[in-house]
Amino acid sequence: MVIHESSTLLMWKRSCRTSDQGKTRLQWVDASKSCASSLLTRQPYPPEMIAAPADANGFRRWHEAGNDDHIPPADVRIVTSDGQSITAHSSLLGSASPVLERLLYRPRKTWNSDRIIHILGVPHDAVLAFVRFLHFSSRTVLTSREAEEAMERHGVALLVLSHAYRVPWLKRGCEAAAAARVSAENVMDVLKLARMCDALWLRQRCMRQVAKDFAAVQQTEGWRFVQKHDPALELEILQFLEEADQRKKRWSRERANQEMYQILGEAMDCLQHIFAGGCADEASSGKKAPCKSPLTCQRLQHLLRHYATCDKKLAPKCCPHCTRMRRLFRLHSSLCDQTASCKVPLCKQFKLKAERDLGEEKTWGLLVKKVTTARTMASLASRERSELVQRSWSRYRGAR
Repeated sequence: MVIHESSTLLMWKRSCRTSDQGKTRLQWVDASKSCASSLLTRQPYPPEMIAAPADANGFRRWHEAGNDDHIPPADVRIVTSDGQSITAHSSLLGSASPVLERLLYRPRKTWNSDRIIHILGVPHDAVLAFVRFLHFSSRTVLTSREAEEAMERHGVALLVLSHAYRVPWLKRGCEAAAAARVSAENVMDVLKLARMCDALWLRQRCMRQVAKDFAAVQQTEGWRFVQKHDPALELEILQFLEEADQRKKRWSRERANQEMYQILGEAMDCLQHIFAGGCADEASSGKKAPCKSPLTCQRLQHLLRHYATCDKKLAPKCCPHCTRMRRLFRLHSSLCDQTASCKVPLCKQFKLKAERDLGEEKTWGLLVKKVTTARTMASLASRERSELVQRSWSRYRGAR
C-alpha cells in the first residue's frame, strides 16, 4: 500500500509543475482513480518485483531449479559478535524459525528502515553455518558432506542456536552429531550443555555413557568440577546410577526366572514323551533321544531311576531328589488335559487331590501359569519361519 501512495504523490507533483490549481485537482482525482483501478485488477507490484516466489518453499524449489541469476536481493542483515554482517532473506528465516519470524515482523521506526537481527555470543562462522542450514530444506541438508563438516566444527554452537531460535529439525541433527562424539572425557560437558538446551535425548545418551564407564568419568576434570559447583547434577547422576544398578539386577532376576520356567516346560515335555514310549525305549537301545532337549531328558531319566529305587520316598523325611520328582509329577498333573489317557504316574491322583482341596494354592497356580506361558513362547519361537522373515531377522541382528 505504501508503493501506491508514493506513486500517487509523484503523479500529483508532476501535474503541479505543468498546470494551474484547478487542473491540479482534476489530475489528482484522475491519479487516484488510476491507482484504485490498479488495485482492483490485482497488480499492486511491477512485474520485476513479482518474479520471485513469495513463500519459502517456493523459493527453495526455485533455487534448486538453478534460477540463481534471478534471486531477489536479501532484505535482512544479521550482525554477529565481531561486528560482521550476514545478508539473508526474511521469508526463509521466518518460515524456519518462529523466533526469527517475530523479530523480523516487529514494528520498525520507519517503513524503509533496514531489518537488522543481532545474534551474539557465538562465532561468526557458526552463525554463517546456521543461516546456511536455514536456507535449505530439512530433509536433505543434514546428509551432505558440508553439513557434516559444519556439525563437526560448530556442533555446540549450532545446538545452542537451534534451541534458542526453535529449529527442531536442526536441533535433532545436532543432538545426533553430539551423541556420536560423546566419550568419557567430554561426557560431563556435553551433559551440562544438554541440560541447558533441554535436549532430552542427548541427556539420556550422556547418562548412559556415564553409567557405562563411571570409573573413567570420575577421573576427568568435568566430574571434579560438578562435585564442587553443581551438587544437584551430581545427585541426579548418582540416583541414575543407583536406578540403573537396580534395574540391571531386576532384569537378571527376571531372566533367571524365565530360564527356570523354560527348563520346567522342557521337563514337562520330556516327562510326557518318556512315559509315552519315546526316550525310554530308545535310550535303552543306545540310540540318541529324539527330543529337542536331550540334556534335560537325560537328567530327568536319572531322577526317575532314583525315584523308582529309593526306599525313603514314602518316609516322613523324604530325600530331596524324591521330593523334586513328586513336585514335577504334581506340576505335570496341573498342566495335563488328558487325565484319562495319560501314562505319567500320579497324574490322576494329584488331580483328585486338587479337586478335594477345592483348587490349588495361589503360589502354585502362579507357577503353573508361568510355566504355561514359557511353553507357549518356546513353541512360537521354535516354529518354522518363512524365508522373508528369516532375512529380515538376520538384517535386524546385523544392524544391531
